[in-house]
Amino acid sequence: MAANTVLRWIPEGKRFVSTDSTGHSVTLSAPDENFGMKPSELILSSLAGCAAFDVVNILTKKQTPLSHLEVQVSAEQDENPPWPFRKIHMKFLLKGEGLTEKNVQQAIRLSEEKYCSVAATLRGVADISTSFEILES
Repeated sequence: MAANTVLRWIPEGKRFVSTDSTGHSVTLSAPDENFGMKPSELILSSLAGCAAFDVVNILTKKQTPLSHLEVQVSAEQDENPPWPFRKIHMKFLLKGEGLTEKNVQQAIRLSEEKYCSVAATLRGVADISTSFEILES
């Protein structure tokens, strides 16, 4: 299975647009540009998106669809270049009819250990931990 993206520099500073194989784009920039996402934080968004996609699919297959899902990601990076992430924590906030702790815990575990390609890529470099909270509907 192949994947590809194309990243183009916008000559107005430190801004870039990356387009994936389906034609969807995201803007990246340096923090001082105040225009797009920082590339390093895009990794965190990718991890959250990958896990969220899996959790939604797994819970839907278990016939416990969600009405709300938010993933809050916090991370610690080394202080020196190249500043790799060493600890990443994802907190899932979920709402939905019939959600149980068991189903949510299983969906998150399956995503982290079996399905999420971003988690699999980061594993071994960063310690990834998770928690969740089922919110009142």
